[in-house]
Amino acid sequence: MAEIENEQTALERMRRGDEEGLAWFIRRYTAYVSAIVWNLAGHAITAQDAEEITADVFLSLWRYCENPGDGKVKSYLAAVARSRAFDRLKSLGRTTALEYDELELTCEDPEGEILEREARQAVRGLVDAMGPPDREIFIRHYYYGESCQAVAAAMGLTAANVRKRLERGREALRRTLVKGEDEHDS
Repeated sequence: MAEIENEQTALERMRRGDEEGLAWFIRRYTAYVSAIVWNLAGHAITAQDAEEITADVFLSLWRYCENPGDGKVKSYLAAVARSRAFDRLKSLGRTTALEYDELELTCEDPEGEILEREARQAVRGLVDAMGPPDREIFIRHYYYGESCQAVAAAMGLTAANVRKRLERGREALRRTLVKGEDEHDS
C-alpha cells in the first residue's frame, strides 16, 4: 500500500480497517496526547497510568474514526485525552484544580491589558462561585472544548441537561457582569 502522507489519507485508511492509518496518528500525536494527560493528571497518576490513558485515547480514535472530520483529529484527541484524564482522577477520588489561567490574551496598550485582566478575573470569580456540577461542566465545555455529549458521558448526565446548565450559567454570568458594569458606571 502507498505511504500515508496526510491526516485525510490516514483517516480514510483507518475507516477501511487499515491499522497503518492508526499507526500514522500514533506516531504523529503520542507526545501531544501524553502532554495533555500529564498536564491534567500527572500529579496523581503513575507513568504506567499515563501510558494506559494515552493508549485508550488512540483506541477510541480507532473505534470511532468516523467521528472526527478531516482536519479535526488533533482536537478530537485532545478532548478524549482530557476526558480520560479526568475520568482516571475521578476513579482515584482525586480532582484537578481545573486551572484556566493559561488563556492569557495580550492587548496592544497597557490600559487595555488591565481591563482585559480585570474582565478575566471577574469571569473566573463567577465561574469559581458556581456550584457543582455547573462549574465543572462550564470549564470542561468552554475551557477544555469538550462537546456537550462528552461532558455528559464523563459526568453521568444527559447532553440535554448539560446544554441547559450551560445556558443557565451563561445567563447568570451575563446578568452578573451587566449588573457589575451598571454599578461601575454609576
